[in-house]
Amino acid sequence: MSREGVEHALRARADERDRISGDLLDLESHTTYQLLKGASLRGATERRWAAAQEALARLWGLNDVYRAVLRDAEHIQASRSKLSAEQLTELTELLTGASVVVRAAAKPVEQRTLLPQADERLTLDETVTRMDAAFQEVTSALNDIDAQWNALLPRLDAADSELRRIRELEHDLGESAAGLGALEAELKRIRAALVEDPLGAAVEPGLDRLTGLLADSLAELELAIVVKQEYARRREDLVAGLDRVRAAESEARLAHGAVVVKIALPPQAQPRSRVDALTGALDALDVSADTWVLRAKRLAELESDVRRAVDQAQATAKALYGLVGRRDELRGRLGACQAMAVRKGMAEDPAASSLFARARTLLWSAPCDLTKAAAAVEDYQRAIHGGKP
Repeated sequence: MSREGVEHALRARADERDRISGDLLDLESHTTYQLLKGASLRGATERRWAAAQEALARLWGLNDVYRAVLRDAEHIQASRSKLSAEQLTELTELLTGASVVVRAAAKPVEQRTLLPQADERLTLDETVTRMDAAFQEVTSALNDIDAQWNALLPRLDAADSELRRIRELEHDLGESAAGLGALEAELKRIRAALVEDPLGAAVEPGLDRLTGLLADSLAELELAIVVKQEYARRREDLVAGLDRVRAAESEARLAHGAVVVKIALPPQAQPRSRVDALTGALDALDVSADTWVLRAKRLAELESDVRRAVDQAQATAKALYGLVGRRDELRGRLGACQAMAVRKGMAEDPAASSLFARARTLLWSAPCDLTKAAAAVEDYQRAIHGGKP
């Protein structure tokens, strides 16, 4: 190489050395690297990080001999203002030849032989390539571990926050959530597993289950707090709701009384009251010794039962009155069929007249059997249509 070529190569190598030094400093200051340095690891993570540390040791060893060659080259260049041909040759060999000596690694005695172990000689480019491979092995391990921690540790932190909130609500209620101690122990176990073996610990399914249970427990306690604060008002609303049940059930009984004389009803059509049962449930809730979590659930169920009781009683009254409407509809339909029979000249037909008389008798009887009456109207309609419906 010429003097200019040597100077250019040395400048390029100096820049390369500075860049590599910067990358190594960045690696050692990486947060995950710092955490792993003193961490107690196990399982797959312990094995992966041990391999990464071996790669890192190789990397630093290569970096030391690489820098030593560059120092020798820079020392020769700086030794005199004008380099001799011999010095240029020496610099060319250092910069382009197999100038980096990698000493043979010491082996355990059981793996040794009595023959000398040959050192390895590499060019600067080959040395950089090996350093890069080792660097990639270390950063790959860091990235994989970091990805697991970044994905799951925030979820664990959120679970810890929910747990603290649950403890605060317990204090406010003066009650303890069922099974919370077991959830707290499970949370600690999952965190320890994730910290010690992020690459091997299958913590995500357990974490999903745990966060779900904590969310349920938190929701129950928050509801219990609300119920405790609003119980007096909601009880008054329930009392008013029970009055609506009574009114709706009274209307259903009146409807039954009015309809049963007109329409034949089965025994099960008799409206049944739920007021006593609902009132008893409210009284039991007032004196209950249950936790506010359980009382909140019972209160919500009772409120729902009261609403359903009102709806059911109103629907029963409407259905009963609807039966009278159905009878009147059949009466109108029978009259329309009779008018059609007159137009067709079938008013005096014995068979049709007999069917008409039967249908009319059923529809104007009290109480009316709607099922039989509807069938009789159908029979009469088919008769005047020539057997067609």
